[in-house]
Amino acid sequence: MKERKLLFSLSKDKGDFRVQPYKGTGNGGQKKNKTMSACRIYHDASGAVAQSEEERSFFQNRKIAFKRLLNTEKFKQWYKIETAKKLGRFVDIEEYVEDQIQSENIKVEMKVNGKWEEYYVNEYMKEERSINNAISTLKGLKDKSVQEMYEKLK
Repeated sequence: MKERKLLFSLSKDKGDFRVQPYKGTGNGGQKKNKTMSACRIYHDASGAVAQSEEERSFFQNRKIAFKRLLNTEKFKQWYKIETAKKLGRFVDIEEYVEDQIQSENIKVEMKVNGKWEEYYVNEYMKEERSINNAISTLKGLKDKSVQEMYEKLK
């Protein structure tokens, strides 16, 4: 069997997570509303947040909140990206994305005179020599049609 190696570890003590206790709300009587038994956990690197205030114990709520945090979509995406970086596969992904973002693959759709029209940036890149100029040219087409419509309404 292949030996596994630890890619990275997360810990509250290292500052990866912020644990925030707060007073719970809802059913449960005054005890729940007076004690700091609810728990909210932040993972700043991914932007994921989870909370729990179902139980009367802070420690039980913290355990539930951690489980919820690990199941959030933001945390899962962050975890996949970090794992790919550690394994050296992230470079392959960046190269693939760069290949796909070539000017021949970019299409701009604009509503002109009430109809959606497609413009391929590659056609304008040949004349304009940069993507910013091509986009501003396409935007100019839209602005002209808006001005024409405004003139017609006068």
